Amino acid sequence: MRQEARFGLALLRRHGWMLLLVFIGLLLPLWAFAELADEIHEQEAIVFDVPMLEYAHGLAREGFDRVFVLFSQLGYLYGVVPFDIGLVIVLSVRRRFREASFAAIALGGSALLNIAAKQFFARERPSLWESIAPEHNFSFPSGHAMGSMTLAVTLILLSWPTRWRWPVIALMAAFVPLVGFSRLYLGVHYPSDILAGWSVATAWVVAVYLLVYRGGLRRPWHAAD
Repeated sequence: MRQEARFGLALLRRHGWMLLLVFIGLLLPLWAFAELADEIHEQEAIVFDVPMLEYAHGLAREGFDRVFVLFSQLGYLYGVVPFDIGLVIVLSVRRRFREASFAAIALGGSALLNIAAKQFFARERPSLWESIAPEHNFSFPSGHAMGSMTLAVTLILLSWPTRWRWPVIALMAAFVPLVGFSRLYLGVHYPSDILAGWSVATAWVVAVYLLVYRGGLRRPWHAAD
């Protein structure tokens, strides 16, 4: 019994961070996405969707309009997408090919997953009010939520072995929720679209990280590849 306990403690000391990453970053998000996807596939109403949208709409005023339109734009076409491309280019130019490959697969794959999921679930967008920034494709899961969370988790995992981890976490902890809430404020997504986007993005990036870095046996920046 004592030998088994020592083995268990040694395993946790050696692989505890990776086990935590798998549980929090892969298994829990996959479970959350599966639960939401099942409700959408069965065309069941999700209890918090409409109340949260109505709350967001109740905040509407001209000053907030400008702020949340800006965050919506930064959360995809005018912020996240060019940053994604720039990140991969910079890593490649610096000959950090493993980091560049991780970022390219995580970021590009997330975009493709989003396109496929939208077509599969074909959920119509909310129509509770006329949006000041309307969208016309399908709703589930949110591309803005997936894109911003994919970038956030990618940057956090890349910066984790460095002194930049906490500034990156702090910045992304503000940016990602603001992008998500902007989509509710504009009335173009249900809250469940946002949560699903965050969940599947997190699980996808962690899975790519485990693949590229061989299940945690390697870490970013430790040696040039």
